[in-house]
Amino acid sequence: MSQARSLPGITALPRVIPGAIALAWAFVIGAQLLGVADAVHHDALIEGPLPLWAALAIFILSWQSMTAAMMLPSSLPMIRLFHATAKAQPDRARVTTSFLGAYGLVWAAFGAVAFLADAGLHRLTESAPWLQERPWIVASLVLAIAGAFQFTSLKERCLRECRHPGAFLLQHYRRGKRAAFELGFRHGLFCLGCCWALMLVMVAVGAASLTWMALLTAVMVYEKTGRLSTEVGHAVGFGLLFVAGVVAVTQSGL
Repeated sequence: MSQARSLPGITALPRVIPGAIALAWAFVIGAQLLGVADAVHHDALIEGPLPLWAALAIFILSWQSMTAAMMLPSSLPMIRLFHATAKAQPDRARVTTSFLGAYGLVWAAFGAVAFLADAGLHRLTESAPWLQERPWIVASLVLAIAGAFQFTSLKERCLRECRHPGAFLLQHYRRGKRAAFELGFRHGLFCLGCCWALMLVMVAVGAASLTWMALLTAVMVYEKTGRLSTEVGHAVGFGLLFVAGVVAVTQSGL
């Protein structure tokens, strides 16, 4: 039987979570202030002297910091409720670690796929002079994809799961570290389904853009917790499509 049917009214988070969020933001802000943020940008790593595997490893480290800064705040309701529900388990700390580890694994895998896809895009650009002369096409396309995704049924389906962590736990919660890992992985997939397109914007603009990070973090948190989340999500979609159009028009010289 599911153990989530008597959810305790506990609001405490695992102590490591607020610290991880604060540390991630400190890392990102510090990297920009020290002028080293550009060095871990995916473009610099792909075009640099490092072998692809080393560049990927460095990118994943910086990506995980960005994920912790941006995604953990949006998942606080689920993390808080899972941690409270797992109180009845004898090894609560390891169970919660399994849950969070699986969640992080989902986002690490997405970051790796995005990086390798971008590496392939760089190779394509090098062999296509027309595209090489128009780098704005990629940025405009990413913004347009992110904007259009805001209106899809897949986005809304995943958001429904993330907006109601209690119902999610009632359906999927089981005892044990393996079950916690599976639950964290499942939640990570729904979270990815909500936010992959917005995070893809961060891949395009780079972690050095604190403005984009702050804005997108606020959007993703509100989409999962706000009363007007659907309306705000659609407004963001229109905004991203508008910016994509502005980039295309201004950079193409039309």
